Amino acid sequence: MKKHPQIIDRIIEILREHQTFCIVGHMRPDGDCIGSQLGLALALRAEGKKVTVWNQDAIPQKYKFLNTADLFEKPRRGEKFDCVIATDCASYERLGKVTECITERKILINIDHHVSNTRYGDVNWVSPREPSCGELIYRLLKVARWPITKPMADLLFTAVSTDTGSFQYSTTRPGTFHTGAELVTRGADLAKICDEVYQSYPLSRARLLKHVYSTFRLAENNQIAWFWLKQKDFDRTGAESDDTEGLIDHIRAIEPVVVACVFEEVGPDLTRISLRSKSDKVNVSEICGQFGGGGHPAAAGARIAGTPLSTQRKVIAAVKKALKAAK
Repeated sequence: MKKHPQIIDRIIEILREHQTFCIVGHMRPDGDCIGSQLGLALALRAEGKKVTVWNQDAIPQKYKFLNTADLFEKPRRGEKFDCVIATDCASYERLGKVTECITERKILINIDHHVSNTRYGDVNWVSPREPSCGELIYRLLKVARWPITKPMADLLFTAVSTDTGSFQYSTTRPGTFHTGAELVTRGADLAKICDEVYQSYPLSRARLLKHVYSTFRLAENNQIAWFWLKQKDFDRTGAESDDTEGLIDHIRAIEPVVVACVFEEVGPDLTRISLRSKSDKVNVSEICGQFGGGGHPAAAGARIAGTPLSTQRKVIAAVKKALKAAK
């Protein structure tokens, strides 16, 4: 078996010696966040631990099938935990309102794979080489020699699959396929997961996609593509914020496009941006870092205060500058 980092042994030691746990994830949780949280929660429960799972935001509809054990609860103030574990969360602030409910703790463990992680835990296992947090949780369970049951395999496979774009992103490594194969061997239901995650979209999302295709804009010799999602677009299509996941991939897939960007209105003069890069010379985590955000070199985001037009101008200017520097 290949050598594993000592940090894994340290985390396993902490997990073994404590009894009450709270597993938290980032705002607007995605498949990797939810799969990692629940996979670890089931493993700890199987070891006889008391486990609570909290997020600020509800699980998106398409990931509800993962919550078979009904583990997610509404965060409450005043609870005490031996150990709080944050999974797939690059900064303490990204936990959102959950931070107000996890102050009564002995130790905070931060398990993540974002290069922009601020190492906010008492114990930090941050491995930007891994394409998903689910793969880190899988390694943790393997080293601990805890059994990986079929429900855990479903959760961790979903985590790995969604954060690698179904094993298509350049972050996918040979080990990622080994992890996927092991999880299928342990019972991950490939057909069900792929159907729920990639092939079951509500009609409202199709309406939103129609909006994307009819309004997206191009700049810088077609190297930049972007579109806006305003509150009126959600009202008109009946879509919710959850329905936006993956929409950016439709403009990212346009051949000459190097950087794709989504501007989403989340409040009066507050915009959430999501960026994707197809070039290893254009690091969108650095671009988002200029606006207080972060993520991965090829996929990142930020929240920016200001008028929609000034936000758009600032972001597009930053992307143009990065493209020029890449040349």
